[in-house]
Amino acid sequence: MTENYTALYEEHKKAGASFTDFGGWQMPLKYSSELAEHHAVRTAAGLFDLSHMGEVWVTGPDAAAFLDYALAGKLSAVAVGKAKYSLICQEDGGIIDDLISYRRGEEKYLVVPNAGNAVVVAAELAERARSGKEGGFDVTVENVSAVTSLIAVQGPNAEAILLTLVPAEQHSLVSELKYYAAVEVEINGQELLLARTGYTGEDGFEIYVPNEDAAGLWEALLETGAGHGLIPAGLACRDSLRLEAGMPLYGNELSLEGNPYAAGLGPVVSLAKESDFIGKAALSELKAAGTGSTTGRKLVGLKGLGRRAGRGHYPVLKDGKVVGEVTSGQPSPTLGYPVAMAYVDVEFTEPGTALDIDLRGKAEPFEVVALPFYKRTK
Repeated sequence: MTENYTALYEEHKKAGASFTDFGGWQMPLKYSSELAEHHAVRTAAGLFDLSHMGEVWVTGPDAAAFLDYALAGKLSAVAVGKAKYSLICQEDGGIIDDLISYRRGEEKYLVVPNAGNAVVVAAELAERARSGKEGGFDVTVENVSAVTSLIAVQGPNAEAILLTLVPAEQHSLVSELKYYAAVEVEINGQELLLARTGYTGEDGFEIYVPNEDAAGLWEALLETGAGHGLIPAGLACRDSLRLEAGMPLYGNELSLEGNPYAAGLGPVVSLAKESDFIGKAALSELKAAGTGSTTGRKLVGLKGLGRRAGRGHYPVLKDGKVVGEVTSGQPSPTLGYPVAMAYVDVEFTEPGTALDIDLRGKAEPFEVVALPFYKRTK
């Protein structure tokens, strides 16, 4: 596999990061202590390089109608300036990716797929634009992932840090920005797209910046954020943060073999929208069959009653019988006990149900709990 490097790779090397492959990208795993980075995000702020994520512009007169057809959600109902979490599915309802779409104009959307799926999603959108209706949709699909960096500031001090780099006359644009909304503001002297989104369970922002300007913005954020407890944070703590927040990771909780209903993402699917969309027939059948509610398996949270943590693919047991499988699991730095997400037979998914995880031959006690494990106080 070809190794990709973000525009901030040299910044990470200077900061002493250790690296890991993620979706074909060399990404910082941690800089010093992943626990310190985790706690910094929960109590102050962390700075993340998310430039491995994809960015695909969908523009043109049919942009809203096209995304209604291409994605499982009703993107035409999204107001300009707002964003929506959605899924792109196969005909059989399998999940190609979960993504966020920002409506930047009546005929203009920014679709953000996950790192390893960016190329696939961009190609799939282009194909669906051509073949989705007779003559194709009147849209342009432009993959700008290769020239775009994405930097996130996450944590309770994120807003205060951003305000130090935004002109005073634009402070209200930042402080009044709602969750899952975006605005263009001047940051560090440049007009950039700022979104109030994140993958940590904390307040925070994601900033889209051209590659050539990414290092300057990264350095400015570190410098101005130092007084607010900001430190650079890697993928290791991003994973523990998103797990505590009950957020799915593609390749763990979501896959081509899975479906939205088993994953607890039924509300993301808009079967009621007037237009047809790819996967609608299959998803309608899955819902009617009670998938994830009365049949099959359902994604649940598991709280460890002991000290040992379950890991991905470990079997979940009920009275010694396999009834599920862990998708993600580790000790929770914030809560002080092990947590896991797992697909479990629906009859054992009620909160309070006692289950075990098979930890290499030893049954470790866990209890089904409602997700998320952690929710910030606002």
